[in-house]
Amino acid sequence: MIGIIMFAVALLMLLCGFPVAFVFGGVALIFGVFSQGFDLFAFMPFRIYSIMTNTILMAIPLFIFMGLVLQKTKMAEQLLESMGRLFGGVRGGLAISTILVGALLAASTGVVGASVVAMGLISLPVMLKFGYSKELATGTICAAGTLGQIIPPSIILIILGDVLGLPVGDLFKAAVWPGLILVGLYIAYILLISFLKPDLAPAIPADASESRSQTLMKAVKAILPPLALILVVLGSIFTGVATPTESSALGGVGALILAVAYRQFSWKMVQESARETVKITAMVFAILLGATAFSMAFTYTGGDALVEHWMLQLPGEKWGFLILSMIMILILGFFIDFVEIAFIIVPILAPIAEKLGIDMLWFAILIAMNLQTSFLTPPFGFSLFYLKGVAPPQVRTLDIYRGVMPFIALQVLVLAAILVIPGLFGLTSGQ
Repeated sequence: MIGIIMFAVALLMLLCGFPVAFVFGGVALIFGVFSQGFDLFAFMPFRIYSIMTNTILMAIPLFIFMGLVLQKTKMAEQLLESMGRLFGGVRGGLAISTILVGALLAASTGVVGASVVAMGLISLPVMLKFGYSKELATGTICAAGTLGQIIPPSIILIILGDVLGLPVGDLFKAAVWPGLILVGLYIAYILLISFLKPDLAPAIPADASESRSQTLMKAVKAILPPLALILVVLGSIFTGVATPTESSALGGVGALILAVAYRQFSWKMVQESARETVKITAMVFAILLGATAFSMAFTYTGGDALVEHWMLQLPGEKWGFLILSMIMILILGFFIDFVEIAFIIVPILAPIAEKLGIDMLWFAILIAMNLQTSFLTPPFGFSLFYLKGVAPPQVRTLDIYRGVMPFIALQVLVLAAILVIPGLFGLTSGQ
């Protein structure tokens, strides 16, 4: 039971707000030494060295750098303005354009915080100005921003590929259809709610100063650069021309080229992007080191064997395990970050899934879709805080909480569909 107590103590300390990496490392050290002595950590340097030499994980800082450079090119601003004019004449048009821009930003940057902040600064004031409901406007922006979690290239997919031992390219391919279907459901919901309650998302009068063809041309010009980057990054992976790590380097170079094209390139911008990349990467890898120590101590104290024995005794075997693990990850997502869940919970569940004959690619996509929900779920969903930080004073936290609820329901619906009918998404459930 030492491993279970250790897990409970770590979770309690996380909820109290202690730094994640130090919680994992500290709890592992205390419980590991108490149960096994200092000899338990003799192999820790070898584990750290294997992390340092892991070429898959090299893609993380490169994709982060790509996203940060694009954030500073004002690409999101041009996209939102062009798409807003293109769809503004339709009820809910601004919200639809926000979802589409969110999908494009997700496929070209993969940085959730950058997408939510950009759309919160640009799109939210415009939607409120034209009489959009605060709940619908804020919910749309948060949901669009979190698409970066499931639409490749996604940092969580890279982490899951490493944790589960799956090719990242296969994960990227498998995540495309769930991501696109989720985008389609978001748009369908906005169209439906705008039709049923027109006052929630009124149409915007057309700009008389420019023709429809001019508006269309501006939208095409705004869409082409990020679309070209998406084709370079994802196309090189899907066609087998480059590995995900190599394509992330292509993405970084492509982002710099776009910065030149947008006339936003400067050495100061590159330096700021590089500095922020180092900060974010250091945070992710510090958590990974702490999680490595934690999982090692958890295994040697017998915690993994106890969890495995209990999970294998569940009624319904494979389905009982899948339903319980998805509910557990969903609930944990209310309180802790996706990185902690990926590094701590997933390694415990993965061996059990393999024993039950579950297709690991399918299992990984289920987890990724579930972890995306953690960005939206109150009270600690990161997207909610990102948006609140840039929202006008009249937008309350409660408005944001209410606004995301329908989108959380849609995500859970897609998660259930992937679970019940994986063939619809091009996936198989295993044995």
